[in-house]
Amino acid sequence: MMKSLSKIRQYSGIPFLALFLSAFFAVSSFLNAQELPTVTDSIPAVAQDTIQEKEPVLLDKIKRHADGYMVIDRKDNKLYMYDGAELYYQDIELKSGVIVLDYKTNEVSAGRIKDSLGELTQPPSFKQGGDQVFPDSIRFNFKTKKALIWNSRSEQQGMNVKATATKKQNDSVYYLRNAKLTTSENVDDPEYYIRVRTAKFVPKRKMIAGLSNMYIADVPTPLFFPFAYFPMTQKRATGFLFPTIGENFNRGYFLQNGGYYFVLSDNLDVAIMGDYYTNGSYGFRVENNYYKRYKYRGSFAFRYENLINGERGLPSYSKTTIFNLRWSHSKDSKSNPNSRFSASVNLGTSSYFRESLNQINTNNFLNNTLNSSVSYSKTFPKYPSVNLSLSATHSQNTQTQSVNMTLPSLTANMERIYPFAKRNGIKKGILQNVNFQYTMRGDNRINSTDDIIAAKGLFYGAKSGMNHSIPIATNFKVAKHFNFTVGGNYSEVWSNQTIKKNNYDIALNALPAQDTIRGFDRFAQYNFNAAANTTLYGVFNFKQDKKIQSLRHVINANVSYSNSPSFEQYYDEYIIDAEANTREYTRFEGGLYGRPGNRKSSSVGFTLRNTLEAKVKDRDSTVTELKKVKILNNLNFSTNYNITADSLRWSPVRMTTVIPILDNKLNINLGATFDPYAIDDTGKRINTFNIENGGPLFRMTSANINWGHTFKSKGNSSSKNENQNSIPGLDNNLGLDEQVGRIGMNKDEEKSESDTKKAGFYTTNIPWSINLRHSFTYSNARQERQISNNSLMASANVSLTPKWKVNVSSGYDFKNKGVTFTNLGINRDLDSWDMNISWTPFGYRQSWYFFIGVKSGMLRDLKYEKRREPDKRL
Repeated sequence: MMKSLSKIRQYSGIPFLALFLSAFFAVSSFLNAQELPTVTDSIPAVAQDTIQEKEPVLLDKIKRHADGYMVIDRKDNKLYMYDGAELYYQDIELKSGVIVLDYKTNEVSAGRIKDSLGELTQPPSFKQGGDQVFPDSIRFNFKTKKALIWNSRSEQQGMNVKATATKKQNDSVYYLRNAKLTTSENVDDPEYYIRVRTAKFVPKRKMIAGLSNMYIADVPTPLFFPFAYFPMTQKRATGFLFPTIGENFNRGYFLQNGGYYFVLSDNLDVAIMGDYYTNGSYGFRVENNYYKRYKYRGSFAFRYENLINGERGLPSYSKTTIFNLRWSHSKDSKSNPNSRFSASVNLGTSSYFRESLNQINTNNFLNNTLNSSVSYSKTFPKYPSVNLSLSATHSQNTQTQSVNMTLPSLTANMERIYPFAKRNGIKKGILQNVNFQYTMRGDNRINSTDDIIAAKGLFYGAKSGMNHSIPIATNFKVAKHFNFTVGGNYSEVWSNQTIKKNNYDIALNALPAQDTIRGFDRFAQYNFNAAANTTLYGVFNFKQDKKIQSLRHVINANVSYSNSPSFEQYYDEYIIDAEANTREYTRFEGGLYGRPGNRKSSSVGFTLRNTLEAKVKDRDSTVTELKKVKILNNLNFSTNYNITADSLRWSPVRMTTVIPILDNKLNINLGATFDPYAIDDTGKRINTFNIENGGPLFRMTSANINWGHTFKSKGNSSSKNENQNSIPGLDNNLGLDEQVGRIGMNKDEEKSESDTKKAGFYTTNIPWSINLRHSFTYSNARQERQISNNSLMASANVSLTPKWKVNVSSGYDFKNKGVTFTNLGINRDLDSWDMNISWTPFGYRQSWYFFIGVKSGMLRDLKYEKRREPDKRL
């Protein structure tokens, strides 16, 4: 009871002495009026207090602070805090210019105060748990947890909410009146907002609103909603996917990508979407993502479209179906280091990306190949370790409609074994370096087309086989500078079918068709090889007063020899004409791993690699360290001499090199092929050296030049890779790169830059970049002197202002004398909105696209887009 009286004294302001005396006289009167019981125990009885202890309203201490002053009004039982006032109670934090705490009603009120200029400052900040609002004023009851809030401002999942009046019913329900919903950072003066008359708001879950309409720059628009539902959950939620509405010139109005999204669990979701066109065309998609921590993750997507062209009953009417299937799966290596499974599948009809009407496939129309791979591998670590891999691959050319598949492929590799040396010891000499390993591969391959697979089945014309290989080698050094390698290889090919060619049929006056013999068969081959290589270094020093101080030339020479015997035992003859002429063949023709050799082969190969570098003085005389400059990077020459050939023993000489310029920022790749033999009038190589035929020592038969470089303004870091082969913008539907930035600013410059960006203009350099790529190929194998390829690709990006960006990508084919795919993109950052324009002015992909919409993912369906799609008939 004394504890309760102490609390009453602390919070209600009633004098403690008066309370104590009143309680004392009340208890004394009560005891005198009662007859005390007889006490038999030596311990006297304790009287029970009949006054019921009240449960305190405030269950915790109140912490308070004010920069100005704090006043306690004992008459009205109120506490006043002014200027920088702060109040903390349990999970409630309240900061404001003025705070009034009423002990009678258990209410706290907070509001703004005026500064010396008469402006209202220090608005309240009310935080309870994870919810926080910034109103102009607030009243809160500690007992009921209810509150009245005026001009509240809060942020929920990227959505800023400002309401004229808000009633807090409890910790999870708010009622709003005359509210503004926007994704703009300036909630007091947004560039757009949705005005809500009344709404029920559940933090971090949802908002249900009544009559609402959209305002742009405080101007009401005719976009009204009789009711609205805004999901604000922090987690994924099951719900409808709003479709894109548009118009297609050939198929009428359409709805695209509308459907339903299912969240089956935290690790699994499914989206079912569909498209519909008023001419009867339709499509649907199923997309799935799955994930298990420390185990695996992946995604699956299936797309199908039924396309109708023209009007039913007219000659131009046609109906086609296209589909595409994608699957991606990766296994976490931590789950089982010795077992791996991965999948990357992309297959479907060859014309899918060219004919698909769905806008999400626009970026893939330049993709001419579809590749897939699914593989599982298992490692058995016990010595000698063996790696077993099972895979299925798929490669499809969408232009030729050819399909190459391996269903499946089995590979086994055993680690290298050194039989004459300790497993972990140092290996010296010829004998200890002797090693061998074993490799096995089995394939079931299918080479076909879309039409044949659809008509005759997937495995029509499939070929199967298995290849075993055992390489044996050793290496050693001679005179410390010469490295020698000697070895051989034994291989054996297994096949489940062979062929038999029949003799010429005089009655038919033709060769009969060959027979296919089903059953197991095999052939074996072996060869020997040896190689020697060494490296030479040459350094040329110059005088100290020269800019070039030294040259360093590195030459790596390699000579190799290979020998393969003839395996004529696998060859037969058959009669090819009525004159009884014969031709040699092997029953293993057309196999997966080639045929056995029927000619003895003995050849020597020569390879010469050169690197030329220079050390030069820096332009800055204060820099004493010499600068290393590469003049030639890998100038390589290679050729081969066939000892056993009757003619044309020398193969053409292949030359490749890389010339780095502009401080290694630009690499020019050069390549050429030189033939020492001459050709006849028909363009066929003859066994006469070109110099003996009145020409030079070598005849250039082909050449190629490739280079690429990105030029950019100072401080523009938009391109991290100077020599990437891709053209920026082609993979982006709008052809737009990320906004470029500027670096190297001090604090004053940063402030100036921030002010400049707010103004929307650059005051100094405008960030830009230009990406150039050139490819040139020359062919002269038969004196045709033909340029087979000569094309230049270019793209440019410029930020006119921090919010205006322009991108253009194009190219020119000098051989065919035509402009390649060209795209112009414009992007305008409208703060809370984005505006994009993409235009392909000519070509069979001639089209344009306009988009303006809200950036926020919550209101991503608040958009307008218009497009002119390319004419598929072109």
